[in-house]
Amino acid sequence: METKSRHRDLTRGSVYGNLLSMALPTMFGFFAQTFFSIVDMIYIGMISPEAIAGVTIYGTIFALVYIFNDIIGTSSISMISQSYGEKNYDQTSKIIEQTIIFKGIVALAAGLLMVLMLEPLISFFTDDPATREAALDYGYIRTFFLPIMFSSYTVNTAMRCIGDSRSPLYIMIMSAILNIILDPLFMFDNISILGLNIPGLGLGVFGAALATVVSSTFAFLLAFWILLSGRTYIRIKPKRLFRLDPAIDKRLMTIGLPNGLEGLNRNLANFILFKMIAFYGVEVVAAYGIVLRLMEMGFMPLFGLNMGGSSIVGQNLGAKNIPRADKTITATVKLGAGIMILVNIAVFFAGEQLMWIFTRDSEVIEVGSTILKFVTPSMLFLAIMFGFGTAFSGSGYNRPFLISSILSRWLILVPLATLSTYVFNLTIHGVLVAFLLTEFISMCIIYYYYRKGTWRITRV
Repeated sequence: METKSRHRDLTRGSVYGNLLSMALPTMFGFFAQTFFSIVDMIYIGMISPEAIAGVTIYGTIFALVYIFNDIIGTSSISMISQSYGEKNYDQTSKIIEQTIIFKGIVALAAGLLMVLMLEPLISFFTDDPATREAALDYGYIRTFFLPIMFSSYTVNTAMRCIGDSRSPLYIMIMSAILNIILDPLFMFDNISILGLNIPGLGLGVFGAALATVVSSTFAFLLAFWILLSGRTYIRIKPKRLFRLDPAIDKRLMTIGLPNGLEGLNRNLANFILFKMIAFYGVEVVAAYGIVLRLMEMGFMPLFGLNMGGSSIVGQNLGAKNIPRADKTITATVKLGAGIMILVNIAVFFAGEQLMWIFTRDSEVIEVGSTILKFVTPSMLFLAIMFGFGTAFSGSGYNRPFLISSILSRWLILVPLATLSTYVFNLTIHGVLVAFLLTEFISMCIIYYYYRKGTWRITRV
């Protein structure tokens, strides 16, 4: 595991070297997590298109609750990294401790609310009995373990903010491997491996959710132990986990609040968008669900660069080295855009083959390959947006995310998609064009606020 000597002072050395040293392990860690998500969907696809559609519907509903993790997590990135950049290690430990306990309490409350609302929300999207049953089987257990899932994000993010990008990588890889092993054992009655028939639990879609819960719990416990053990410069103190610190908790809720409101705004718009996609039938919903999983895989380099870049920007702002923070942002944009150009080329030539991995349903494959060709170019816009967005995540000036989301989604996405679906009765292509234009507008707004420069004087 990680030792103290492997922590990096991100205010020194090569800008690109620091960025890659932080981003690559994060990329590979998230890639491992997304890979098991992909495998998860492949196994679910073996059940039926309705099973894929049900899991996709739950994912859309879950995104509304995830904003609480986003608010507190975004706040913690700037608070932890800036405190660590100032060499205030005791304060860094306190912030990590409060993030764990406070986020756990918020997740518990959000999970209880979601359990009460889950069935009516699923019925909002579909009246197909098989799809509803799959969504409920998958959703209840995932929702019940929401505090564990949120806390596992916290401990891994904390280690990245203090310059330890490798421990989260190892943990995420082990968690992904565990999930991949458990998936077929929990989902199917029998598994054939090298000619051997191994009995399974036959739990279907519920088994897929259970495998994810077990692997997430493992990831949290292992990362939590590392922070407890003193194997890092930062060592959390268990006794401080049993009391809240109002001053820190207030900042955890307020610094990232614009980001969380942006997430709520974005997810509400996507909620409405998904209702329009559901208008086109179960096959389109299934295809869209597969595309979302493939996009998750493509997003991994962006997440890695964004999280790594935000930690570096935060440490340099804490050390009052603004020019170096600016160089990091520019490097993040260039690397992200270059990677997404390669992803676009790959998807353009191999869209149908990628869909075939998940399903043999010809209609789902045809619709999915079309959606891919429309949606993937938006990832280039997102790469540029995420790159410039590291200025806001690192500084704690998160208002531009909210402004960008409100303007692009409620002035572009929802009106255009509504007209396309319900007024002009166009095919799914009209909705996809609206989505693509929305991400372009978002990118332009984020760039404007980066150039404005308020982030350069914002501290938490």
